[in-house]
Amino acid sequence: MKVALIQLAYDDNEPNAERIDRVVDLVEKQRGHDLVMLPELWSAGGFDYRAWSGAAQATDGVVAQRLSDAARSIGAYLHGGSIVERPADGSTGAEGKDLWNTSLIFGRDGRTLATYRKIHRFGFAGGEPKLMEAGEDLVTVEIDGTRAGLSTCYDLRFPELYRQYGDRDVELSLIPAAWPMARVEHWRVLLRARAIENQTFVLACNTAGTHAKTEMGGHSAVIDPNGVVLAEAGEGEEVLRAEIDPSLVAQQRESFPVLRDRRL
Repeated sequence: MKVALIQLAYDDNEPNAERIDRVVDLVEKQRGHDLVMLPELWSAGGFDYRAWSGAAQATDGVVAQRLSDAARSIGAYLHGGSIVERPADGSTGAEGKDLWNTSLIFGRDGRTLATYRKIHRFGFAGGEPKLMEAGEDLVTVEIDGTRAGLSTCYDLRFPELYRQYGDRDVELSLIPAAWPMARVEHWRVLLRARAIENQTFVLACNTAGTHAKTEMGGHSAVIDPNGVVLAEAGEGEEVLRAEIDPSLVAQQRESFPVLRDRRL
């Protein structure tokens, strides 16, 4: 499986419409890959809380339509990163809010295969918990016969989420993020930990650049089920490319069957 992770850099001066055009162009340049990934909240600004409401869209809105067309154009699966979702029907969540941090996954034919609403909201008393609803559902999706589990950024800090995905026979964890430079070493360690403890591939696509006065961490990575970093990006905008063999998951679990010894 050939994968391409687009570690997008942007700042506060780039108009939203121009960024969407630029991202679509970057996706369309990845023809020949089986799976392309984008980072979290790239179209709205990962830390630009004030812009979220104005940038919010439905899961079939302009961003989704453009990404769907791009996936169909190159015949690849596309993890579109995440959007600030506002449902078209005006519905709200349990806390009365109408925004979610929602990932979009498209098939080779451009169809929406899955959506995932981020479960763990970052910001403590502000940011996501103040403005957004929490997702409630674990979501898996089949990518050419490989079962992938979906999570987003801050979810990475909660190992129980990935353990539950492991119980669902997930072989590949897809993690878009807007992880800041201030805690980038946590990012790098936790990615390897999630791969090692669950014996899965991890594909993690982070953001670069600086926006809303926040320097982003970069260091997107592709990690194998033994915790080996197969490819890692630097700190700037970059397309990280790698080739993975999903059959290595079963091989690793058979040769080192640690998961059979779980007692709790």
